[in-house]
Amino acid sequence: MVDPMLALNMLAQRAPKSGELNIPVGTIVLIIVGIVSLLLLALIGKVFNLWLQAFWSRAGVKMHDLIGMWFRKVDARAIVLSKIRAVKAGLLDITTNDLETHYLAGGRVQNVISSLIAADRARIDMTFKTACAIDLAGRDVLEAVHTSVNPKVIDCPNPASGKHAIEAVAKDGIQLKAKARVTVRTNIERLVGGATEETIIARVGEGIVTSIGSAETYKVVLENPDVISKRVLEKGLDAGTAFEILSIDIADVDVGINVGAQLQADQAEADKRRFQAEAEKRAAMARAREAEMTALVEENRAKVVEAEATVPLAIAEAFRNGNLGIMDYYRIKNIQADTSMRSAIGGEGKPSEQKKP
Repeated sequence: MVDPMLALNMLAQRAPKSGELNIPVGTIVLIIVGIVSLLLLALIGKVFNLWLQAFWSRAGVKMHDLIGMWFRKVDARAIVLSKIRAVKAGLLDITTNDLETHYLAGGRVQNVISSLIAADRARIDMTFKTACAIDLAGRDVLEAVHTSVNPKVIDCPNPASGKHAIEAVAKDGIQLKAKARVTVRTNIERLVGGATEETIIARVGEGIVTSIGSAETYKVVLENPDVISKRVLEKGLDAGTAFEILSIDIADVDVGINVGAQLQADQAEADKRRFQAEAEKRAAMARAREAEMTALVEENRAKVVEAEATVPLAIAEAFRNGNLGIMDYYRIKNIQADTSMRSAIGGEGKPSEQKKP
């Protein structure tokens, strides 16, 4: 086997060609090694403080792990500080690789460690994988642990929605406006995939409306508001949610409008309009019938006038045929005059036929 140093010396003793620099190969190698060493020292110096801090804290973070974090663009300070906090809190099963993996997945490492420490102090059974899953699901795992220890109160309805009371109507038609406060505790096991606060608010609101609607009178609800909370709690509204309902308290109940009376008034007004429309329909039909009868009278009157126009013609024809004499004609005229006079005296004649004073 050829000795490497001997080979370097042989290369160094070669005569330089024209135009080439007479630089020994050993010098070139030393320069390259020096540059690499400087870069390595600079990189080590960059992470040395973190390594030293982890070393004195017995966090078990190695130098090559820190260098690898630098190349992988991982926030080494966040990883080291989180590992130190986990070790000091007694969470020894969490490795540096676990923290780095969760960071690369887009998780909040420091928040996860804080939640695990809080859960351990509160004696809540929660593993590192569960905390990471909750964090990656977009939930605030630290707030979830705090809510498990210290239950929170949810207003129903949510004031942020612009609605300040749940409106429902009892069987007697009286409207009631209720406000409720729901005390909940986070259920860690159902936090991933469980429904949020909006579902709790919607279900409680639905239960309040159902309870008030099933009451015979509004007075029953006003006398015993706890009846509403008891009925709502019996329905198990926290099923499938990320919370466990501890209590539902009716904060306020106000009497609203008389919806039944208003509906009756609206129905009466609607009936009135319907009857008026039917009456107008019948009146229109009567007017149309009257107009038809008037037209029929005028038509018959025209026929009478037409028939009367044929009388002079018949008289003339009778004169020509010798069937009617002059004396007979005057008698007819006298009879007509007497009839007109009697009609005028009795007030039965036409105005045009009556004598003017």
